[in-house]
Amino acid sequence: MYGICNLSIVPLRLEPADVSEMVNQLVFGDHFTVLEKTKKWSKIKLAYDGYEGYIDNKQYELIPEEIFNQIENQDRFYAGELIDFIFDKDNNLTTIPMGARLPHYNNNSFSVNEKTFTYEGKVNHGVLNKSSIVETAYHFLNVPYLWGGKTPFGIDCSGFTQTVYKLCGFQLLRDAKEQATQGEVLSFIEESEPGDLAFFDNEEGIITHVGIVMNDYNIMHAHGKVRIDKLDHSGIYNTDTQQHTHKLRVIRKII
Repeated sequence: MYGICNLSIVPLRLEPADVSEMVNQLVFGDHFTVLEKTKKWSKIKLAYDGYEGYIDNKQYELIPEEIFNQIENQDRFYAGELIDFIFDKDNNLTTIPMGARLPHYNNNSFSVNEKTFTYEGKVNHGVLNKSSIVETAYHFLNVPYLWGGKTPFGIDCSGFTQTVYKLCGFQLLRDAKEQATQGEVLSFIEESEPGDLAFFDNEEGIITHVGIVMNDYNIMHAHGKVRIDKLDHSGIYNTDTQQHTHKLRVIRKII
């Protein structure tokens, strides 16, 4: 079975229970494979990055394999407004966040199954240049931190980097430790460019944090909120507390 998210934002949970930890989110237009289905919950695997978890059966729509394959193989169009709305032929409104997928998009129109929607906002499409990474990241400045989040209403560190890269036409895995396997390792911080990713580890040496390198050795990252701090050879220097908050492990060039 296959499905698609037909609501603005849906929690993806670790276990099949409303009180279970939210480990990720689906946004409108995310499509996936249904691995298991019970009376209330479905275990799914996202097509975009292979992430697995549980969603409520009431919060998605089944789609035929044919439509799943069409979405998988067609060009990707994403909503480019921080928050906007779509409407169907009966003028029913649905809000969608930045990064929502617009399947079968053409001239302000797109469809989910047999239902057609109109979207009149900015659309991101295709591969943008590297400078667009920093430009896009600024849209998320001051968004509150939310574990498992990846929208302008709440976002975690790797959800932030994944969503920014997605809007610019580049695909990252979901978690920081997975993203740290992608791209090319840089030997020195001086080799980095705006748009590169910096990764940080904990006392056990496990990568737990990621941010986007900015101009003048600054870094934008989600820590309490999406904020800009200083990046040096030791790690992230918080300009408010005047302390280092994260220990630098590696910088990687994805583009």
